[in-house]
Amino acid sequence: MDIDVECTDGFGSESYAKLFEDIMSDIGKAAHIEKARIKLDPHTPLFVFSVKLKAEPANKTIGDVANVRSEGPDSHITITDERYAPDILNQLWKAYGRASVDQQTRFDMNVRNASAADITKMVISSGEEYLKEIVGSLWRTMPEGIKNRHTFIDGPVVTVVATEEMFQPGMLEEGQKIHKAMCGDA
Repeated sequence: MDIDVECTDGFGSESYAKLFEDIMSDIGKAAHIEKARIKLDPHTPLFVFSVKLKAEPANKTIGDVANVRSEGPDSHITITDERYAPDILNQLWKAYGRASVDQQTRFDMNVRNASAADITKMVISSGEEYLKEIVGSLWRTMPEGIKNRHTFIDGPVVTVVATEEMFQPGMLEEGQKIHKAMCGDA
């Protein structure tokens, strides 16, 4: 992940870049971020966190994260992205009932009387949920005491502008300027 931190304090820039990367890694979002631009102005106070995601948020289906094949009237699923294993199991239980889903291992399961084509199309994670997770992860990286936040989202770019007090003239414009610059990189 490419991180650019603009801060009035040189030590603060390096430290915050490391902190941001560590937090994103800890909550499992670092792998989704291509580039981050952070502006820290604690004297104003104004904080702008902008990220360009590697891919535009979209619905994830079981077919996106697992191999599904027919075995007679049943279907066999091999999960290829373990992050989605609980979501897959939950969706299969909802659609077919627990009694019809046999989980052989954490990554392999059979579903009785189920079409592989239908299972492949099942949505397990929406793009909107993904965006909420990204925005939430950005909020977790901000200094404590942030009361006011505004979010800009365009395609794969998410920007949060925040302040401890009320937004002053020019604050949102500064955030939007950074956001547009990140969109230009897209």
